[in-house]
Amino acid sequence: MDLVPALQEPLQQPLKSVLGPATAKVMAEHLGLHTVGDLLHHYPRRYEERGQLTHLADLPMDEHVTVVAQVADARLHTFASAKAPRGKGQRLEVTITDGSGRLQLVFFGNGVHKPHKELLPGTRAMFAGKVSVFNRRLQLAHPAYELLRGDGDETVETWAGALIPIYPATAKLESWKIGKALQTVLPTAQEALDPLPDSLREGRGLVPLPEALLKIHRPHTKADIADARARLKWDEAFVLQVALARRRHADAQLPAVARKPKKAGLLTAFDDRLPFTLTEGQQKVSREIFDDLATEHPMHRLLQGEVGSGKTMVALRAMLAVVDAGGQAAMLAPTEVLAQQHHRSVVEMMGELAEGGMLGGTEHATKVVLLTGSMGAAARRQALLDLVTGEAGIVIGTHALIEDKVQFHDLGLVVVDEQHRFGVEQRDALRGKGKQPPHLLVMTATPIPRTVAMTVFGDLETSVLDQLPAGRSPIASHVVPAADKPHFLTRAWERVREEVENGHQAYVVCPRIGDEEVDPKKKSAEDEAEKRPPLAVLEVADQLAKGPLTGLKVEVLHGRMHPDDKDAVMRRFAAGETDVLVATTVIEVGVNVPNATAMVIMDGDRFGVSQLHQLRGRVGRGSAPGLCLLVTEMPEASPARQRLNAVAATLDGFELSRIDLEQRREGDVLGQAQSGARTSLRMLAVIEDEEIIEEARQEATAVVEADPELTDLPGLRTALDALLDEEREQYLEKG
Repeated sequence: MDLVPALQEPLQQPLKSVLGPATAKVMAEHLGLHTVGDLLHHYPRRYEERGQLTHLADLPMDEHVTVVAQVADARLHTFASAKAPRGKGQRLEVTITDGSGRLQLVFFGNGVHKPHKELLPGTRAMFAGKVSVFNRRLQLAHPAYELLRGDGDETVETWAGALIPIYPATAKLESWKIGKALQTVLPTAQEALDPLPDSLREGRGLVPLPEALLKIHRPHTKADIADARARLKWDEAFVLQVALARRRHADAQLPAVARKPKKAGLLTAFDDRLPFTLTEGQQKVSREIFDDLATEHPMHRLLQGEVGSGKTMVALRAMLAVVDAGGQAAMLAPTEVLAQQHHRSVVEMMGELAEGGMLGGTEHATKVVLLTGSMGAAARRQALLDLVTGEAGIVIGTHALIEDKVQFHDLGLVVVDEQHRFGVEQRDALRGKGKQPPHLLVMTATPIPRTVAMTVFGDLETSVLDQLPAGRSPIASHVVPAADKPHFLTRAWERVREEVENGHQAYVVCPRIGDEEVDPKKKSAEDEAEKRPPLAVLEVADQLAKGPLTGLKVEVLHGRMHPDDKDAVMRRFAAGETDVLVATTVIEVGVNVPNATAMVIMDGDRFGVSQLHQLRGRVGRGSAPGLCLLVTEMPEASPARQRLNAVAATLDGFELSRIDLEQRREGDVLGQAQSGARTSLRMLAVIEDEEIIEEARQEATAVVEADPELTDLPGLRTALDALLDEEREQYLEKG
């Protein structure tokens, strides 16, 4: 929200720099801070009190930390080494304490002289460095430090007030250097233009923006911090919700063809042949969708539901309603396996209603075509012809649907399955194929907490399916600690054999395919820590077939197989010809084999919480109970094990998605993943600040309805421009 020229001034310029050129360069490259305004919005992560020290007991491994502590003792050792063979090598070991724990600092060689003079017992200082382990003890090697003297020294000026701000820092730029840089630019905070309308700010008792910026960086009391945070959270929530409200307002101005299902048409014929009744949830959500389809503005609805809650059925009924009203419906799936599977299940559910124009098709029937990149030329030509003539009412496909060649007769509804796998551009391109903007239904099986839905999908209305259809079985989940208790893993393979002996089938999921070239230079830090790459499908399948699962029919499935081979493997598995399918996460979404009752996930710690929940949803889809075993070698106390325990402990996807978010933080809600910059939410926590987000959404909607162009609110307009640089503006445009 870099709002005026003073705040838009670059930190580094050819002729005069606000900061030293080296500091400005590190800020730009490592922290993404380019202007004075960027720096003012780089808020402290936390604050240390002079009299009270941080918990050395809680330091995270391998992370860059800043601590405030007191020197307990310092010892200089000499030793012999290759560089100093005559025992002239020097090592300074300093022990610091904060009352909660002790931490060792170590300095070597010529680097010992300055700290040996300065770090005397009783000295207080800030230390910054990367936490490592040596001889089973935590240590910081060669940390940077800043002494905190209690006399009239300039340091006291620099760290004015009793609270010391600790900034998100990097190895190249310590927290206190960022603090000093802020000291330089803080006076310009007075010129910050306030994005909140006065009535809103005064009505909620929020401090003005310049005051909030001063208080966040130089608080005198904890109340100052609370005032500043409350204000800055509102800025983030409100400006973001204004962006989304304007998006909704613009959509509401677009024309669309109202699609009302006709009495006794295709939808009625379909409902009549259903062998079961829809759940209450499915009926309620269908009503919401049909109401939207009947309006002359495009529907923008997010349908989220637990794995197996019947979203496909709801989406299919919406597509049939549109076909009834003379339009066409397109369903976009993220993978070929999934597109083929959707096509098969839709054709099965519709029966003769999917045989439009063929012998045996009924009077209301329409044609359901599949369109994927790997289809043969003749089949593809026919599918394209059926779409342009309107012969096909429903098309199911991958992003092949988006290509320029694909023309529709009258596209009325776009259903996007598993939204997070589709780029915004792709959705936009498909929407552009209607004569007028088609209605849009986005489906996701990743449960999204309500506030996240309001923030990430703030331009979509949300429908939730939260009850499972009757006859669904519960899934039992257990963590298998392979390193601590190898006999548990042996028992896991016995359980798989038992399921197969009882006439069922099983999945084994691995993080990797196994035919990749592993570039030794590109080993991730995690692999270094693990000392082994993640388990691979091809190797595991081979070991199982020769070892614990000898005699069973084991097949593999992964993303690099030829599409025809993938389809053949899935068909054999669905037909029950294969006992065990060893696969990557290609089976994560939408694969439906009711006879598969067991799943073993290898290296479960390599997957995210929501991903594990998705994978687990592939079993227990029939009447027999499901079993999911999460295999890991991570130790009991590790965060990875706690994550797996959380997944094993609950089947509630909404609960798990909260856990997932708390661990990953929110990322950038405006799709910064697409533009590669840092998160736009610095102060707002989507999970904790539910109330602020809801209120900001209401306020934003009211402001935009009264003044869509924000003519009377120049501060807000400018803040919006800063939030939505061009790339993000496009992201929202295409949302």
